[in-house]
Amino acid sequence: MFIDAKKEKFYPHIIEPSGGVDRSVLAFLTDAYHEEKVKDDMRAVMKFDRQLAPVKVAVLPLLKNRPQIVELAKKITRELKKITVAVYGDTAAVGKLYRRQDEVGTLYCVTVDVQSLEDHQVTVRERDTMQQERVTVAGLKEYLTGKLGTAL
Repeated sequence: MFIDAKKEKFYPHIIEPSGGVDRSVLAFLTDAYHEEKVKDDMRAVMKFDRQLAPVKVAVLPLLKNRPQIVELAKKITRELKKITVAVYGDTAAVGKLYRRQDEVGTLYCVTVDVQSLEDHQVTVRERDTMQQERVTVAGLKEYLTGKLGTAL
């Protein structure tokens, strides 16, 4: 922008001071969006604050063609829905499902695998660190309640 009277350039740096909901949502989305390099791949992740994350837990069966694994995963999802926002997903390979949940901002992914049928444990993956931990199915609610705290 050029100011004729002063014969100088002027760079405006005022943002419209409106308090609409759309601007607040845009600010939260902009703040949450991150891209990270993981190995040779880029990972897009919405790092929402725990209170703002739209989905807290996703339950994913490792093999969707194994009825016992799917049944256990759906049972876990039903139980978790009683305490928080939980979803079930089996539309792709577990790696792609992790990436989808990262893009949504899901805080934790619970993976049910073949070993889960034997030892009654599942793998819990944390969104921000991608760290994985084995947790008993019986202790899963308590584990997630401790991790999520007031975000439930």
